Amino acid sequence: MSGGMERRTFLAGAGAATIAAGLHAAHAQPVAAPAEGNHAALEVIDFHNHYVGPTFTSRAGAGAPAPLKAYFDRVNRDLADPQALLASIETAGVAARVVNTPLEFLQDSDADVPADTPRRINDQLAELVGKNAGRVHGLATVDAYGGEVAARELTRGVRELGLRGVFVACAKKDMFLDAPQARPTLALAADLGVPVFVHPITDAQLARRFAGYGRLGISFNRATINAAALIGLFESGTFDELPKLRVVVTTLAIGGILLAGGLVEGRARGMRRDALEMSRRHVYIDTMGLRPELIRSAVDVLGADHVIAGTDWPISVEKSVPQRLQAALTSCGLDSVEQQMVAGSNVLKLLRIT
Repeated sequence: MSGGMERRTFLAGAGAATIAAGLHAAHAQPVAAPAEGNHAALEVIDFHNHYVGPTFTSRAGAGAPAPLKAYFDRVNRDLADPQALLASIETAGVAARVVNTPLEFLQDSDADVPADTPRRINDQLAELVGKNAGRVHGLATVDAYGGEVAARELTRGVRELGLRGVFVACAKKDMFLDAPQARPTLALAADLGVPVFVHPITDAQLARRFAGYGRLGISFNRATINAAALIGLFESGTFDELPKLRVVVTTLAIGGILLAGGLVEGRARGMRRDALEMSRRHVYIDTMGLRPELIRSAVDVLGADHVIAGTDWPISVEKSVPQRLQAALTSCGLDSVEQQMVAGSNVLKLLRIT
């Protein structure tokens, strides 16, 4: 990691620390459901869900502390089981899930997978989507740092398999998405008009620093890297060069959104004056954690049309999602039209589903 990006990484991480802690508090402090009759029921399209399927062996949490072994054993079982995915749609009360397969769950200790892995992932996911039309939508998985090879697989995933966007890791080894190796994938996504889901990874350097801090340390690690990758896209001029590029980040990246949006002291000391407007053109964020204070911050910066429902299944197994999301959205002052935008309309528009 370069010195400049390392400094940006820790700066973004500082903004994300409270977010990581707040997401862990979400399960302990549920938001009350709204009174019946206040609003029509929300139809939720959950954008943030993972699936590995029976073709592969999931290694999610392979480097996690020993006390988390039982938790990740459950996660990996759910990731492998298509019936667990389908049953979770009913349990959560959502209308559909948008599903992806992280290479991070399959890679070796050098962050690599066999060259044919993305192709096999996308074939499997397209088959799942085909069998569950309307309930499951898929994002193509590529190794975004694979140059033209990744771009070709994205073309196949979207044009031949009918997948609706692309899922990428926010970083790989010492590269972020502003690296030249990632430009073909980002440029093609912009040309195809599909969104790029920029997902956090566990950074090896930060993992050593946070090794003693349990699951909160893992979340803080991932929050820092997700935010830093977003800042890299701003600082590198990637959004200027690709005006049609649209990226989705997780709630963990909100520290980066606040910084990149110019909502900190220092705008006169070199921060671009159109940063907030650029954020609102290019960046979407999910509702992971379903916390009203986080959703309110996201809406204030990006607008209600750039906030999308997402729970991070099966890393987080949420129940009664429409009711809890509606309570959170009501709490932060959104009207019924804005609530349905966040719940599902924004995702359908982003994925070009009519």
